[in-house]
Amino acid sequence: MPNLLSRRTGSLEYLNFPNLPTGKLRHGVFNRRGGFSRSPYNSLNVSQGVGDDSLLVARNRGLIKVALGINVLVSARQIHGDRVLLVDTGVHQDFEADGYDALITRGNAGLMIQQADCQAVIIFDPETPSLALAHVGWRGNVGNTVGATVGAMVNSFGSVPAKLRSAISPSLGSCCGEFVDFRRELPTWMHEFQVRPNYFDFPAITSHQLQEAGLLRENICSSGICTRCNPAYFSYRRSGITGRFATVATLVGQV
Repeated sequence: MPNLLSRRTGSLEYLNFPNLPTGKLRHGVFNRRGGFSRSPYNSLNVSQGVGDDSLLVARNRGLIKVALGINVLVSARQIHGDRVLLVDTGVHQDFEADGYDALITRGNAGLMIQQADCQAVIIFDPETPSLALAHVGWRGNVGNTVGATVGAMVNSFGSVPAKLRSAISPSLGSCCGEFVDFRRELPTWMHEFQVRPNYFDFPAITSHQLQEAGLLRENICSSGICTRCNPAYFSYRRSGITGRFATVATLVGQV
């Protein structure tokens, strides 16, 4: 496991990745604690689509904005696809877009991924500078969402993949990544990431896909935290009906 940095702001606890420079970027993987939602969404649920009280969700999102000093928060109603939304620099109010699983920007809006076993992948370009967040479940790995996201950064911002830095959030680990129907669900090349019968290392698959997109292995950091094993995070595999925790990032000094 990498030397993750644990932060606290008010009631909230979140993780920072050591390979993402704090001078140009603020980011955090927030656990489920310190919010307002009640069971089974207790307490820092950020999803408006799981049955929680919408006003409590809005208050939870507000706590995260304060913690990271964000004025505008942009998210998506994720569909396990590979569509990438370019978030304009002139965004002045929060919004949630339908049908996207990756967000990219050169502006100062905060980007948020909602998760409960799926991976959130932060991709940061310190040169342009620009930022992307991608939501990657197993379907996102099959569809290569991170490859599409890197491609969008190259096309939109002129990013050079070898200069990008990336971090993979807490998610379903290889210890709990059971897929009994993997021969039908997963392409053959993914089968080499089987760590024992029917169990797969999906963060390793994502790291492989990032490298295939041109990132350097030394610029990729994975948390090593399994959400099903760790009760500090929401986990669909563990609980079924549950909330979603947040990975959020924002560029510093952009307009």
